[in-house]
Amino acid sequence: MTSATVADHELARTVAHGAGQLLLELRQRLSREGCDPDVLRSQGDHRSQVWIAGQLARHSPDDAVLSEEAEDSPERLRATRVWVVDPLDGTREFGEPGRRDWAVHVALVIAGAPCAGAVALPAAGVTIGTAAPPPRPPRRTGPPRLLVSRSRPPAEARILVDRLGAQCVPMGSAGAKAMAVVLGDGDIYAHSGGLYEWDAAAPMAVAAAAGLHVSRLDGSPLRYNQPSPWLPDLLICRPHLTAQVLAALE
Repeated sequence: MTSATVADHELARTVAHGAGQLLLELRQRLSREGCDPDVLRSQGDHRSQVWIAGQLARHSPDDAVLSEEAEDSPERLRATRVWVVDPLDGTREFGEPGRRDWAVHVALVIAGAPCAGAVALPAAGVTIGTAAPPPRPPRRTGPPRLLVSRSRPPAEARILVDRLGAQCVPMGSAGAKAMAVVLGDGDIYAHSGGLYEWDAAAPMAVAAAAGLHVSRLDGSPLRYNQPSPWLPDLLICRPHLTAQVLAALE
């Protein structure tokens, strides 16, 4: 099988949404109990991982899984279908009261490409999947809005600010930044300095399904289910800005 089925798209969304609801309930309960933020973060990572692993084992038992919170296995390299999962993207933000910029990533990679996926933004009450991505927002006037890390804006941010007049919008998790572009709350998400497959697979799948440009910073495609899950960089942007962004980053 070289393409995702309707059931795959639905499973990605259902699992991401369900894990998000579990995390919301956990966060609310432990916060009421005065739980230490680091314990909350650890519990969030662990409990979401256990729940997602159980759902995938039940509904897609023949597929391999690569997750940030589970031990990697070389067996996945022989698999055609691999679920790539980040049970809690933006763990730092999850532990901060009131922050909404954390996410759950669930993606199905087939033959090296993310073919189905979903990103849940539980605190924002949103789950976006490849089955029914939102329509692309209309073009807007004004400087492009560039999503950047709260603590580690990449060197590319300064280049895009200088050459395109971009305005930086700090935000937490990779999923939150990517979905800001999908939903029209941002225009460009350019990241360098490295990340992992579980950070990128689901956001890139959803962004592509929504009609956005997705690639590496040099315009080449990203490949998934590689021996090392490390990825060098990524770019998600609105299509009318693609040529300008790639030219600025050359």
